[in-house]
Amino acid sequence: MIVLEFENVGLRFRGGAGVQGLTFAVTAGEIVALVGLNGAGKTTLMRLALGMLRADHGTVTLHGSLMAELPASRWREVGAMVDAPLAYPELTVRQNLTVARLLRGTDPRLVDDAIARWQLGPVVDRRFRHLSLGNQQRVGLAAALQHEPRLIVLDEPSNALDPASVIVLREHLAERARDGAAILVSSHHLDEVARIADRILVMNAGRLIGGLDPATPDLERTFFARVLEDDEHRGCTP
Repeated sequence: MIVLEFENVGLRFRGGAGVQGLTFAVTAGEIVALVGLNGAGKTTLMRLALGMLRADHGTVTLHGSLMAELPASRWREVGAMVDAPLAYPELTVRQNLTVARLLRGTDPRLVDDAIARWQLGPVVDRRFRHLSLGNQQRVGLAAALQHEPRLIVLDEPSNALDPASVIVLREHLAERARDGAAILVSSHHLDEVARIADRILVMNAGRLIGGLDPATPDLERTFFARVLEDDEHRGCTP
């Protein structure tokens, strides 16, 4: 079942950059990784997927409904973190997780479960703004995932995480996929996404230029070759 679908989606910013011709889908139980160099358009794509930006043309649908027609109950099934963790700096870790829970109307016990899963107990009563970058990232991920969303959209989720937290993230996403969630995740770390992704989409200069098999040997070399080939095709290299 298709959960998230883009059909010929384009958006152009005033400065000229943007995305164009984006067509892909993410199905239930699937982990799709989005990779590309800085400025390729990955974050813009994810903002479009969450209704944070509106496309100039093309359609983005969630569960078969256009963004403007999506009922609130469906939005409560989405878990996302784009750009930076969404949290109130003056609230504690527990308070931030509680706010996230209340917004979605879920079981209070999920907060304690998230604290345990992400090993936030030692900082649970500390204000968010006093946390290290790694702990802030863990709080953001806990808030985004604690309600067991059916669609997960994460932009560079492993940023600032220590190896133990990366493993927690990897296991949690695999668990959610087994339970039928559709997952779209962007990353600069090809070796990391290759461990969990069913498919890898390559983005360059605001366009999707193909895919990579996660099992490909020397995946990083193949990725850079694909980007270089696209740049040469567009006449961007000598």
